[in-house]
Amino acid sequence: MSYVITCGDEGVQINEGKRLGVVGAGFRLEGFSEVVKSLKKLLGDDLRIASNEENAWVKEKLDLSTWEQTNASSQQHIEAVADDEKLLYAGYLPFSDPQVLKHDIKGHMVRPQKIHIAMKIAFTLAGGEQTFNLGQNIISAEWVHLVKPELAKKIIKEQVDFFQKIAGDFKLKFVFEEEGELGEEIAAKNKAILEKLGFKAS
Repeated sequence: MSYVITCGDEGVQINEGKRLGVVGAGFRLEGFSEVVKSLKKLLGDDLRIASNEENAWVKEKLDLSTWEQTNASSQQHIEAVADDEKLLYAGYLPFSDPQVLKHDIKGHMVRPQKIHIAMKIAFTLAGGEQTFNLGQNIISAEWVHLVKPELAKKIIKEQVDFFQKIAGDFKLKFVFEEEGELGEEIAAKNKAILEKLGFKAS
């Protein structure tokens, strides 16, 4: 199974490979190196990473004014993240038909352009996104049991806060994706930690 770190944006659809959702694909997310190290320990060293069109996190972090600027910058910066973290850069996910990227990954963007419609945040606990759902953003939490609780809370909260800001006044619900190759024991461990940190299903 090919795992790919991509933005947790609800519009990212991976047709071949399993998505590990990290806001902005980890670009300028404090603690991302620890996330990568933990995911490699769990899933192997040959993790992929992909950039995507209309990445709101990258737009904000670089203080860009247009999506055209953001789309161009996103590819360059996520490829640099791949180099820094020793990840395989798979390529760029556009609004189009599914695209065959490098390293056994295929995918595209499917939400309406310039519109976010997610109503939930799904925490994946045992091996990435199992079933695509346009109504939810994805946050990878397979790794939380391998880091200190305060670091896990900081990294998760920053992502949750960003997705909530995008959603505006609509309060996003939390759900857990407990399936995956890492199994029930790891899923239960990660779920218990998230709940203890205040991220409970709603």
